[in-house]
Amino acid sequence: MDFAIRKMHIDDKNEVLSMMKEFYSSDAVFSNGSDIIFETDFENCLNENPYLEGYVFYSNTDILGYAMIAKSFSTEFGKQCIWFEDLYIKQSFRGFGIVPKFIEYIKQNYPNCIFRLEVEAENLHAVHVYEKKGFKQLPYTEMISL
Repeated sequence: MDFAIRKMHIDDKNEVLSMMKEFYSSDAVFSNGSDIIFETDFENCLNENPYLEGYVFYSNTDILGYAMIAKSFSTEFGKQCIWFEDLYIKQSFRGFGIVPKFIEYIKQNYPNCIFRLEVEAENLHAVHVYEKKGFKQLPYTEMISL
């Protein structure tokens, strides 16, 4: 399947927000998010926020999915860290290599960085895809305070 990757545009808003609602209501993520969070995330992908970028995958005029990356610094590794935050592909477009191509796209655009992501251990297909792209499971327990 031929597809391309580009940064999000304002015209993508309704479709991206719809995909975010589907993604965050799935078993792939811990929280369900909210309309306010989805709107805020989308707006931050469009403005000059130095920490967040949003992308869509498309073919002709069809949006196939979306992704967001967040930027930070890892003192553990002494370099910039790119977090793959949201990686969502519409059901009918899964299995066409979109996620691996996106990972390579980001790695090429952010050389000399470390790359991290979170994945549900039960999502064996996603774990397999990420391992094929060089990700390894870490022995950390993640904690959160809101």
